[in-house]
Amino acid sequence: MKLYEYQAKELLKKHGVPVSEGRIASTPGEAETAASELGGAVVVKAHVLAGGRGKAGGIQLARSPDEAREKASLILGMNIGGMTVGEVYVVRAVDIEREYYASVTVDRAARRAVLLVSSEGGVEIEDIAARSPEKIGRAEINPLLGPQPFLLRRACFDGAIPPDETGEMTKILGSLCACFFGTDASLVEVNPLCKTKEGKLCAVDAKIVIDENALFRRPELKDLSDKTTDDEIEREARRRGIAYVRLNGEIGIIGNGAGLVMATLDMVSAEGAKPANFLDIGGGARADLVRNAVEIILSDPRVKGILINVFGGITRCDEVARGIIDAASSFQIPVPVVIRLKGTRENEGREILKKAGFELASTVQEAARKIVSLSK
Repeated sequence: MKLYEYQAKELLKKHGVPVSEGRIASTPGEAETAASELGGAVVVKAHVLAGGRGKAGGIQLARSPDEAREKASLILGMNIGGMTVGEVYVVRAVDIEREYYASVTVDRAARRAVLLVSSEGGVEIEDIAARSPEKIGRAEINPLLGPQPFLLRRACFDGAIPPDETGEMTKILGSLCACFFGTDASLVEVNPLCKTKEGKLCAVDAKIVIDENALFRRPELKDLSDKTTDDEIEREARRRGIAYVRLNGEIGIIGNGAGLVMATLDMVSAEGAKPANFLDIGGGARADLVRNAVEIILSDPRVKGILINVFGGITRCDEVARGIIDAASSFQIPVPVVIRLKGTRENEGREILKKAGFELASTVQEAARKIVSLSK
């Protein structure tokens, strides 16, 4: 569950991280009022869950409330990452002397949280790793012991943080770790973490991703879930309990298991088309869930074809087939559908679909090739 910048900053602030203050505005007039309340000079940001806001022109500096109104009128209504900007986030401008990078995420190889810190901020961590890998400090955090001070100091040293700023930086890094573990996050990132002209450190941008599977033990975060998507289809999928992420392509994808779905997306891309979504029906999917998944896919007007790739383990292929048949009998499927079934009750499932006239494939490569061809 990705959080908006203002939500991420609220959580960071609760855990002791200094953040730049901001206001949400839905009209140019509200942006002007927000800028007046924040002291004049502000940064007006597109309020969408999409990367590349700055490159798309969705982040603008305004030196006065009047200018904030002008910038907001330019940003509102923009399309960024397939999403229309309906609100802006007006943030008090910070007089920046230097930019740093800091984050806590999951290192699957080490099976622990890992803290990253660098004196090179304001750019993607991948760019830092490619250009100045020696300026990235790293510390694996034992979940039982927490962020031990000596580890934080060593990470600061390895990340080329100036010695006179290490004390304040380690406090902030400790707070980032507290936020990470305290919210069951998979990512807590501040980029940039700025040193102001006054000599203070401040988070002027923030990104937090919460593990949705842990929300049952974080009831205080459940209210955020309904506010973390601009996409109506994603919102409806979440209401139906379907793991769905909308992408920018034209081939709808349904699979069971995140790895299988990702591999299917790659196969479609290799055939020269773009996936319209990520949709995982999970293990043990029943016919009604499959029907709902097809309906969700078809609610995207950009979809020109559907590829269903199921490996039957816990999931029974005949149940998947019945779900597809149920969908076809309940509503019109106006686009071609190619189905690949493998595993538990595969033959039964294929026979059901064959009688109904659906296009079948034996391998995922064949399925991807067929759906791309049929959808043209």
